[in-house]
Amino acid sequence: MKKVAFYTLGCKVNQYETEAMAELFENSGYEITSFDEYADVYVINTCTVTNLGDRKSRQMIRRAKKKNKHSFVAVVGCYAQTAPEEISQIEGVNLIIGTKDRSRIVEYIEQLKEEDQQINAVEDIMKVTEFEDMKVNTYKERTRAFLKIQEGCNQFCSYCIIPYARGPVRSRRPEDIIEEVKQLAQNGFKEIVFAGIHVASYGKDLKDTNLMDIIQRVHDIDGIERIRLSSIEPTTISQEFVDMAKRLPKLCPHYHISLQSGCDETLKRMNRKYTTQEYREVVERLRVNFPDVSITTDIMVGFPGETEEEFDKSLKFAEEIGFSKIHVFKYSPRKGTPSAMYPNQVPAEEKEKRSKQMIEVSNRSERNFYKKFLNRDMDVLFEQPVKDKKDYYEGLTANYIRVYACSKENIEGMIRKTVLREIVEGGMEGELGTLQKNCPLL
Repeated sequence: MKKVAFYTLGCKVNQYETEAMAELFENSGYEITSFDEYADVYVINTCTVTNLGDRKSRQMIRRAKKKNKHSFVAVVGCYAQTAPEEISQIEGVNLIIGTKDRSRIVEYIEQLKEEDQQINAVEDIMKVTEFEDMKVNTYKERTRAFLKIQEGCNQFCSYCIIPYARGPVRSRRPEDIIEEVKQLAQNGFKEIVFAGIHVASYGKDLKDTNLMDIIQRVHDIDGIERIRLSSIEPTTISQEFVDMAKRLPKLCPHYHISLQSGCDETLKRMNRKYTTQEYREVVERLRVNFPDVSITTDIMVGFPGETEEEFDKSLKFAEEIGFSKIHVFKYSPRKGTPSAMYPNQVPAEEKEKRSKQMIEVSNRSERNFYKKFLNRDMDVLFEQPVKDKKDYYEGLTANYIRVYACSKENIEGMIRKTVLREIVEGGMEGELGTLQKNCPLL
């Protein structure tokens, strides 16, 4: 049987698209194998958010050909979209697809067998107006499914290459979303995670629908017990949104609300569309209405022109908000974005120092958040056994606390009432009902 291997860099959207491509290959008679194994086709789904993503993509391209010099190597995704000519010069690349026409990847591979010459299928993504529907019906060894509902971004933050890699906003048709969710529910999935490049923009290019509408429609599907949103903008969390959320118990009280900086001067240079005061009001709105809500975020350090004073403002704001988790990343100039040409670029050593300080704030805030749930009963959706730890399973609460618990029975895929007993590395240790015997602590 023909074999295909995948390597995915970057975001949850990329992971979803890899799953969809894998299904296309399986339906065409291919066996999915590890990227470190011999395969007839290697697919590298690339990321270009940072220079590191570009470099890692090139490394994986070269590694693939070493496994089988006669294999076909396909490079797809954001890096392929923004630098197809650069990728075409890398020895061993047979197929280049950007962020459009990934649904035709098997067709292109069959074409290669006939023509035996490199195919560059990258087109001008800024002219694309239709959502490319790539369904995923089966996820391997998972109990929650990521569902891509939206593509593209019209925000054009000054540091971000993604609008140029993904193109304008395109929304998936509601009927296609509902069909896929029903299929996932039949396959035993209990949690759906709405994913997209800019989820808050869902429906802006369609008539008579928006993000709130599609959440409510999915909420009514039998078998789905949780709906979770991936990253959203603070401007999404209006009072109308909160009023809707209060009526929908399946919508998880966990919001990843992008911040990027806790300093208004920096936000303005970033071309973000809100102030710190507006952000603070959103957080307060959520906490008043959902006492157990978890608020996570992204914060960038070392943006061009970020003085020590601006960074101190950002650090203080992050501490005051008390996020349950902060994804901290250092600014990386991307060719083609306005900020790459800004003056006063921050030295690498200063970015590293600021990153460490912000991570310390994140760690303290995370622990303070966990403390509020000690000895609390919480519903946990257990996803999988803990690797190398007999009789232990790990899963998530609705508000995104990772929980580890001992059980003599297989609880994978089950939602179980769990008492959170102890803060441990990476989450909390829980106890299912009564104390399980012969289960040492993590």
